[in-house]
Amino acid sequence: MKNLIFINGTMGVGKTTISKELQKLLPNCIFLDGDWCWDMSPFIVTDETKKMVLDNISHLLNNFISCSEYKNIIFCWVMHEESILDDVLSRLNKDDCIIHKFSIVCSEQTLISRITKDINQGVRENDVIERSVPRLKNYFQMDTQKIDVNHISAKEAAEKIYKLIGK
Repeated sequence: MKNLIFINGTMGVGKTTISKELQKLLPNCIFLDGDWCWDMSPFIVTDETKKMVLDNISHLLNNFISCSEYKNIIFCWVMHEESILDDVLSRLNKDDCIIHKFSIVCSEQTLISRITKDINQGVRENDVIERSVPRLKNYFQMDTQKIDVNHISAKEAAEKIYKLIGK
């Protein structure tokens, strides 16, 4: 059996950093950040580009699942609605997989602090706060295990996830 690990959370909460730390802990592990599947300029969100990104993600994840070399597959993406997570899962050949779903959560104050730091470092644009903060509450309602990162590092969050998946 393979571990298929979904990590979601609002923009700036630490999904990618946590996923990279988790990848270091898991043997035979591959990592996909959903944002890589539509890293375009200009960034255009239409029905057509949404369909394309979901096709890209499901194609890559299915290839990772079918490859005998990988036993642990990490996928992180915003997935701010349960329906998005369910849509991705519905496209996958997951018969030989144990599905693990995690939401990275924190307080609004912590989120704003992290995004502000990213903005000051030139990693994010100013509008991310107004797009990210309203989505934060969604993750507390989802059918996922919550990883509260208010007072822990990305490495500590990865270690929590590692323990929860039973490795």
